[in-house]
Amino acid sequence: MSTYELFTPLEKEDIRKLQVGDVVYLNGIIYTARDEAHAHILELDEKKEKLPFDLEGMAIYHCGPLMVKEEDKWKAVAAGPTTSARMSSMTPKMLERHNVRALIGKGGMPGMADILKDRCVYLAYTGGCAALAAESIKRILSVHWLQLGMPEAIWVLEVEHFGPLVVGIDAHGQDLYEKVRECALTRFSQLR
Repeated sequence: MSTYELFTPLEKEDIRKLQVGDVVYLNGIIYTARDEAHAHILELDEKKEKLPFDLEGMAIYHCGPLMVKEEDKWKAVAAGPTTSARMSSMTPKMLERHNVRALIGKGGMPGMADILKDRCVYLAYTGGCAALAAESIKRILSVHWLQLGMPEAIWVLEVEHFGPLVVGIDAHGQDLYEKVRECALTRFSQLR
């Protein structure tokens, strides 16, 4: 197991060196996006409309943050991960159309290892760490589609030493969640 300090935008070489179980800290710009934001991105893609942000080499954080506006600037109060499996059905099309290099969330993305292979990694962030995550957000650069609601909008975050994130699915088709599940089932069958 290795620890990496990575900077966005990410290159393929950045993600190819990662293996399941490695620890990653991200620096640079990341985007929050939950269900509604994913659906809106795909809808705009279908209409061949340009997105107001560039996903090339970027990280999408499955997160519905709590933000406050102080004077004319937004500040993150809480920014913990949300369950990534909810975005699984939209992820294949998202990755076909955009070179997103990292997905961040909690709980894994069952059945996605082959889809992420040589394109993207899944980085797991521990649930319940919303305040810790907010501390790593240095600035909120912008927000898009606030009409979707605060948690569903796309927040453009500048982060520093964001993590620790564990590589849950690597770009080689390995899924840490599947490995743990198989190990647990094997151990359970031995105990019976």
